[in-house]
Amino acid sequence: MKWKVKMQITPTSAVKNRRGGFTLIEVLAALLLMAIVVPVVARGLSIASMAGEVSQRKSLAARVAEKVLNQAIISGQWNQSGQTGVEMQGPYKFQWTIKNESWKPLAIVNDALTENAMREVSVEVTFTAQGKKCLVHLATLINSQAQ
Repeated sequence: MKWKVKMQITPTSAVKNRRGGFTLIEVLAALLLMAIVVPVVARGLSIASMAGEVSQRKSLAARVAEKVLNQAIISGQWNQSGQTGVEMQGPYKFQWTIKNESWKPLAIVNDALTENAMREVSVEVTFTAQGKKCLVHLATLINSQAQ
């Protein structure tokens, strides 16, 4: 004996009458989720943009500091502390200051305190990025007695 099973699916009237689309609750839940997510994403993009701009300007400021420090050392003007100036890199303005300080004021040589010949020559470059003031500091040591 063989049995044949015949299944017939007939749509119920509730499913038959339902139209495709979203309910009001689903739309409101989606809007609430978007109201939370959109400001967070916008703030994240703003922070990423600022970080990129500051990084680019710091790179340019480091180049300016290196250039100014090298020029001061080569020209022999490194021993004049307090020099200032402005350097333009494209549309950006960088203000720099050279400082010359004793690296270690005193050193012990043969059990006697003597002045150390090493000098710390540094350049500070300031710039603004998105309305915030930033600073790059570059320094090197120079033997003042070797000159």
